[in-house]
Amino acid sequence: MQGDDEIDKELQFHIEARVADLTASGLPPDEARRRTRLELGGAMQVKEAIRDQQARAAFRGLTQDVRIGIRQLRATPLVTAVAILSLALGIGANTALYSLANSLLLRPLPIREPGRLALILDTATDRTQYWSFAVWEDIRRRGLFDAVCAVAQARFTHTEGALAEPIAGAWVSGSYFDVLGVRAEFGRLLTLADDRPDGGASGPVMVISDAFWQRRFQRDPSVVGRPFHLNGVPISIVGVTARGFFGTDVGSTFDVLLPIGDEPIVRGPDSSLKRNGMGFVILARLKPGQTREAATAALRAVQPQIREATRPPSANRGARDPYLKDYLADPFTVVAAASGTSILRRRYGPPLLALLGAAGLVLLVACANIANVLLARASARRRELGVRMALGATRWRLVRQLLVESVLLAAAAGASGVLVASWASRLLVGQLSTQNAPIFLDLSIDWRLLIFAIAVATVAVLVFGVMPVVRASSVAPIDALNEHGRGVAGAPAGVPDALVVAQIALSVVLVVAAGLFVRTLTSLATRELGFARDRILLARIDSQRAIIEPAQRLPTYERVRQAVRATPGVADAALSVVTPVGNLVFDPPINVSGGRDLALAERRVYGNMISPGWFHTFGVPLIAGRDMTEADRVGTEPVAVVNQAFAARFLSGASPLDHFITLPDLMVQPAPNVPIRIVGVVADAVYVSLRESPKATMYLPIAQHDEPFFVRGLESVNVNVRASAGSPALIARSVAASIGSVNPQLTVTFRPLADQISDSLARERVVATLAGFFGALALLLAGLGLYGVTAYAVARRRAEIGIRMALGATPWRVIRLIMMRVSLVVAVGVVTGAVVSVWAARFVAFLLYGLEPRDTITLVGASLALAFVAAVAGGVPAYRASRLDAAEVLRQG
Repeated sequence: MQGDDEIDKELQFHIEARVADLTASGLPPDEARRRTRLELGGAMQVKEAIRDQQARAAFRGLTQDVRIGIRQLRATPLVTAVAILSLALGIGANTALYSLANSLLLRPLPIREPGRLALILDTATDRTQYWSFAVWEDIRRRGLFDAVCAVAQARFTHTEGALAEPIAGAWVSGSYFDVLGVRAEFGRLLTLADDRPDGGASGPVMVISDAFWQRRFQRDPSVVGRPFHLNGVPISIVGVTARGFFGTDVGSTFDVLLPIGDEPIVRGPDSSLKRNGMGFVILARLKPGQTREAATAALRAVQPQIREATRPPSANRGARDPYLKDYLADPFTVVAAASGTSILRRRYGPPLLALLGAAGLVLLVACANIANVLLARASARRRELGVRMALGATRWRLVRQLLVESVLLAAAAGASGVLVASWASRLLVGQLSTQNAPIFLDLSIDWRLLIFAIAVATVAVLVFGVMPVVRASSVAPIDALNEHGRGVAGAPAGVPDALVVAQIALSVVLVVAAGLFVRTLTSLATRELGFARDRILLARIDSQRAIIEPAQRLPTYERVRQAVRATPGVADAALSVVTPVGNLVFDPPINVSGGRDLALAERRVYGNMISPGWFHTFGVPLIAGRDMTEADRVGTEPVAVVNQAFAARFLSGASPLDHFITLPDLMVQPAPNVPIRIVGVVADAVYVSLRESPKATMYLPIAQHDEPFFVRGLESVNVNVRASAGSPALIARSVAASIGSVNPQLTVTFRPLADQISDSLARERVVATLAGFFGALALLLAGLGLYGVTAYAVARRRAEIGIRMALGATPWRVIRLIMMRVSLVVAVGVVTGAVVSVWAARFVAFLLYGLEPRDTITLVGASLALAFVAAVAGGVPAYRASRLDAAEVLRQG
């Protein structure tokens, strides 16, 4: 469109021309100018008319460019599909991972002023974001913050008839919703008046989530005031939380929230609150203008008083006790909590960042592929562009046309990428979830995600749109009209080669990463565990619904074990508190008589409480001494069986038999310093993670401890069942019947041990799957890019190849000529990619198992994969070139 100066010049030209015409007809000059001004209706009207005319012309031109662009894209459907699919997968992968990372790592909680929300931590260990009730009460009373609240995750059981339904929930303080600033969707929320001992005046109450209201009650408004049974106790529903509120623990959600004061009512004799054994997350809302540093300083100023007033009985054995020393010295710290708390974040945060880097490389490979495809496409259109320029089209007109086509491609790819991302992000969350640990993440698209997708599409336009534009702007009509003119594209011949080298290098990096992660998953999935993983059925028994007195639980479980052992198809059965590769971990620091003098951290060992037959059920061999027997009961000498790693750590490999273990005071049995005789040694076995080497482990008879010291009153226990043959799932029904014959009110859930082990590899499986997908996609894109560049090079050298063949060159020599160039490009790309892979692999070393980051086998495998793809991608155009008819080529040239 013309500027104002050009319009003024054009307007002045029209005025002078009209004045000249009127003067020539006999009018005086002044009259001629007056009449001209009247005829034109004023200069501004003329200027506006010219602008309108130019705007309409520009719009018509743009509309025409869009129509031509759509026709051009439809004329080459294969090229268009490859371009859109390549970029859509690149954008979709990046957007999906960004959406997941945003939800898990970045997205603020949907609360009032999330920037003022803080979390109180004990920085000494990874566990100490959980505080005792006494510490919570002390901090609450001191008024160091604008407001504070406490929350503890919990699981409940709702019984209705013969059915038992698990309910996810949490215990929260009465200030929870005030601190967060969350409103009620319906009814009211919990208040300080509800959080009182024994439920307060109105009795036990709770609020439910909007999702639970929809799923369980179909949004029935009469639910408010209705009692709902949890653990056999009727609890009144007083309200529903806001629809967008999913709790403060990112990665999980809740069905119900209950005030902390109701815990003794709901749990009865199993109450942890009465024993100060409940672990809370403490969240604080900072005062206006209060920084986290200032809050930390204020909290540490009163830390000695808080620690002294709340130290547990286990730290009451004198000033020289190391437990007391650590308890008093561990510093309080206030950290940001705008995005909530999350155990899932610690587990999946680092792998997500690594995968985001891999997805970014895929997008770069896709962009390079698009550039190569469009370079070849522009080369095929050189005659068309030359004709248009010969007919008067300006270079800007051609540049604008190609830019419009690039924008259309980017728009289609961007829209497709967002759709792919929406589907892929939910698929990823499904892959992360397991049966025992379902994962919930808010994957709704927000403005940051939209900006990210738009930015990716814009960058892609610049990458694959600039090269065709440069080529189009330099096309000479006389060269373009010559179909076999060389160098008509205007771009240096090395540009496509450089793009392919970059593609191959990035592809090597991605294939190496895929190889490392896939081999890690394979190594973990096939490693020797020290116990049998097949034919084992885990039956978890919950006695809350049965309302069994704590003292009668262990005898009931023993009768269950005997009944299950007598079930047809069962080879053996045993009780345990911990199952292999499960979520429960018990690792107290211990002392061993005659053992090495170790630091406190080194004296921590894994522990489990089991019944006789456990080692036989899991196929763990006895190395020395004896197994546990039915005689190891309350009143007899406490005994333990340890593994070989235990003997190596504490006794430097010497026999641990008849040495004694002493445990710290854990407020429950056994009492501190009571010696536990080691009577047997078993082989090492994996305890909690497939990644760790076997650790020092002790096994204690469950029958010797009627009040186990690391679970709450044995509300639940595992019956580990070994099937005689076949799948363990086949005996689940008969095992359930045997358990029901002992007590039909016991709640039982079944799970094959193999499934539990598989779920423990969820992170590795997701990383390997995504890395494998990215590697395969990079191979495909690199192959397409190499094919396009080779075909483009063959087209440029068509006349040369025809002359060579006319002078006697054989088809094999033509193929060799082309493949030598392909081999050089691939070799440079593979070497570059290998060097980058060796450098970059150190950043993902923490995700590997049993492999060095510079793994030679993986590097060689990736290189061979690229070589094979290159042979196919370059061989096809080379073979076609060898089949050219020399006479036909020379006639056309």
